[in-house]
Amino acid sequence: MDLSRRHLLAAGGLALASTALAPRAVRALVGDGAIVGLSTHTVEQLDASSGEPVDYVAVGPVFGTTSKATGYAAIGLDRVRDAAARLAPRGLPLVAIGGITLETVADVIEAGAASAAVIGDLLSGGDPEARVRAFLARLSR
Repeated sequence: MDLSRRHLLAAGGLALASTALAPRAVRALVGDGAIVGLSTHTVEQLDASSGEPVDYVAVGPVFGTTSKATGYAAIGLDRVRDAAARLAPRGLPLVAIGGITLETVADVIEAGAASAAVIGDLLSGGDPEARVRAFLARLSR
């Protein structure tokens, strides 16, 4: 077994890109105990996630992002609302990704995201631990 397959089988969870292995194939490898998420960028990708054995669906980039070139334009809060509404009947949580900051995270959650994935804003000030604490304080209000 090659190293990458061994790591995949030992993973507690995976966030799959929309162009990665199919969630059904990954689920067959990692079993039901691992968390499997799927990142989407378009309405078509979001709708295609229906019926896939995933634990959550991510959507983004919500805002412009500097941490990763996605090849997709920012979708904005209206698309977050739409995505949350599309996922609600399936009982799947929505994770918002891309360009989310301390100043916008509450709006993203209010728009229907169950959580937000943040990279750039945590690293921008040189003290990621303090920034995480600031996010937790903002979201606990």
